[in-house]
Amino acid sequence: MKKVIVDMDGVMADVYHQLAKFEKRDTGRDIELSELTGRPEIDVFPNGKKHVNEVGFFRTLPVMKGSREALEYLNKKYELYIVSAGMEFPNSLREKYDWLAEHFPFITWEQIVLCGSKKVVSGDVMIDDYPKNLDHFDGQRLIFTQPHNELIENETYERVHSWEEIMNIL
Repeated sequence: MKKVIVDMDGVMADVYHQLAKFEKRDTGRDIELSELTGRPEIDVFPNGKKHVNEVGFFRTLPVMKGSREALEYLNKKYELYIVSAGMEFPNSLREKYDWLAEHFPFITWEQIVLCGSKKVVSGDVMIDDYPKNLDHFDGQRLIFTQPHNELIENETYERVHSWEEIMNIL
């Protein structure tokens, strides 16, 4: 059975909408996601570092459209693991686990890997929004489109724009 590795932030959880919401709350500034193409998150969300370290940020992330249904399907068909970097933001460890338990109750604790670097991860397929995570992966690489990666062209990645596309591939 194929092993499928799925990232959380930016793939299952909608970090951009959360950052925009927190920015609006703190500064009153509206950020249009359509204007962010190719720009690093740190440039677009000046308070982002503060926000991701805030208690509740990861726990209240919106669920990415279509991810629940798709992951339920993939979980029945493949050996599925959710792999998310959590060490940089220590509050996120518990919050990510609780978020998964609420929104994806069919994923067991044994399928959740909260780590530092993803360089040690291996499998057949990886779905991630950051090239730095895909670059060290030996299997099939699906890059989930987010504003920060939209302009990246790399023939070793297969670009996906939605969970529907992922289900068609897998």
